[in-house]
Amino acid sequence: MTESRWVTTQLGRPVVKAFNNMNFKYLLEGERPKGTPGRIAIPVAGDDERAKQVVMRLVDELGFDPVDTGRLDDSWRQQPGTPLYDTAEDAATMRRALMEASPERKPEWRATGKSFVRSARRA
Repeated sequence: MTESRWVTTQLGRPVVKAFNNMNFKYLLEGERPKGTPGRIAIPVAGDDERAKQVVMRLVDELGFDPVDTGRLDDSWRQQPGTPLYDTAEDAATMRRALMEASPERKPEWRATGKSFVRSARRA
């Protein structure tokens, strides 16, 4: 189960996943007018199409190209350890990176005994 799917089950509400793959500095300094070559893209995943379209408009208004990455169950493609995590790529490069992503979770991104969720369950 992806983290975003887990959050949806906990909240009982739709979740749209965006802005998770990049360093905050890109958000502060990377906005560009629509149509600018090399405009940074932001992946957007969600199951509620209406909510996803709202977030995609917000991404565009903030100066970035929204890229629809599918449903929440596919949002692992924009997680740590994937080719587009912590990058500032344009939409075409992002789409290629999404296709190259592997669902394998590297050991450094797996939950451990020190992870918040596991620690909170023990408390």
